[in-house]
Amino acid sequence: MKNLKNRVALIIAILVVFLYGIFGIPSGFSGTDLAAALTKRINLGLDLRGGAHLVLQVQVKEAVNSETDNTVVRIQQDLKTANLGFSQVFKPNPLKTDPKTNQEVGQPGLIEIDGVSQLNASAVRSLLDEKYSNEYDINDGPNGSITLTMKPLVERDLNEKTVQQAIETINDRVNALGVSEPLIQEYNLGANQILVELPGISDLDRVKTIIQSTARLEIHAVDGDPNGYPDEQSALQAMGGTLPPDNVLVHGSGAPNGSDGDKVYVLKRVAVVEGTDFRSAEPGVDSNTGQRIVNFTLTNEAGDRFWDYTSANVGKSMAVVMGGRVREVANIESGIRDSGMIRGTFSQEEVMDLSKLLRTGALPASLVYLQQQTVGASLGADSIREGVTAAVSGVLLVWIFMLIYYRGSGVNADLALFLNLVILLGFMGFSHATLTLPGIAGVILTIGMGVDSNVLIFERIREEIRAGKSAAAAVDQGFAHAWITIVDTHVTTIVSAAILFLFGTGPVKGFATTLTFGLLANLFTAVYVSRVIFEGHLNKLKPGEMVSI
Repeated sequence: MKNLKNRVALIIAILVVFLYGIFGIPSGFSGTDLAAALTKRINLGLDLRGGAHLVLQVQVKEAVNSETDNTVVRIQQDLKTANLGFSQVFKPNPLKTDPKTNQEVGQPGLIEIDGVSQLNASAVRSLLDEKYSNEYDINDGPNGSITLTMKPLVERDLNEKTVQQAIETINDRVNALGVSEPLIQEYNLGANQILVELPGISDLDRVKTIIQSTARLEIHAVDGDPNGYPDEQSALQAMGGTLPPDNVLVHGSGAPNGSDGDKVYVLKRVAVVEGTDFRSAEPGVDSNTGQRIVNFTLTNEAGDRFWDYTSANVGKSMAVVMGGRVREVANIESGIRDSGMIRGTFSQEEVMDLSKLLRTGALPASLVYLQQQTVGASLGADSIREGVTAAVSGVLLVWIFMLIYYRGSGVNADLALFLNLVILLGFMGFSHATLTLPGIAGVILTIGMGVDSNVLIFERIREEIRAGKSAAAAVDQGFAHAWITIVDTHVTTIVSAAILFLFGTGPVKGFATTLTFGLLANLFTAVYVSRVIFEGHLNKLKPGEMVSI
């Protein structure tokens, strides 16, 4: 009896702990207060709370294009340092967008070196083999040129890294907006795709803008007229009719004369500093003009590089490019190290968003929306009501069935089932798990699994009673023989749930989570709690009296 009392005390303590996990310390005990406390501990998923479901495609070729742009500059510097003559290092077929199909075309991983004399060819090949052979296949090209082609394995690794960086950046941006319990992960149903689920979103357009914007703030050297050109044809004519391979045409309205009209600027292709070089950014107001600005700070390495560039180019112009457009063209008056400001005709919301984007870093590549679905709060409310109705109806029907079919022992099963639900919800409350509509289905399935365990035990006890065993011996043998079967069925189901959790999307993960928690709770309630109840009942039976089963 003493041992039994200790086990009963343990069960009561576990019940109290998991009730705290469900409700915490509620402000009151009315239905409204308890519901509010419950929703604070257990988060509602997208399909219950409403929100946005997005599938994004990462344009990984842009990251390859950016990487080879940097390699072009490095090769130029290495050849100049080694005093090895060449005419140009360029990308013969850089990445560009086909205006007819709006698809990205080109060979962003191909670099060509022209104008290497036969006298220096061997030395150039040796230098390239030493520094670039790990990432590029180096071959002889037409007319004595040398080509570097990014290796497929290197390109694949860069694509994977780009997708992961995009996930991290999107996650930082969404967190900066205060979205609770977002789901951002690689979408395994397509190559280079990302799944984004944002419960409770009210301003979807703004979030889409924040997520998709590359916010690739870059500072480029300006070639040609810093006031820009009226159109691309005029810009090309100013450059001799052909755009040099290390230049790029960029539209914008950042002329020093303050013109708001669209202009075309000729910029150096490779940026002096870019998005990943920014350490922090804060919104502010220019004390002289009252104009909204963004104050930025560069990393130490980028600050040193920016100082070297601006100090060597005093009197020249540089362009601030954001989102693929020139936002400002400034004259370099003196060396600048690690801080500066961005002016513009920003609204309060724009300046706040730009600060967030720069603080969370630039996306390594742009994004394309493949799917966009929204779930309204009313649909979520209907799902909750119908799911809860199904769960409650299922529990009541199971309770009634167990009472009718197993008589007194049915009370035992119903108490164990009630504690099973308390532990399941308590688990979710402590872990702040997200409850989805499939998660509610997992709860209902857990009820069935819990009853299944009780049926296995009860039927085994009945067999022992028919074999002439006493009540105590029948209960003991019933639990002993059913235990292995119960563990086997639960472990195999938990393994299946683990696979669903690893490879499934948000709602499927919600189902796997509740199912796993429910099965773990059921192992405790069906075997331990149910047996304690039986032993308490056996202590009250008269000699020779049989349990009601």
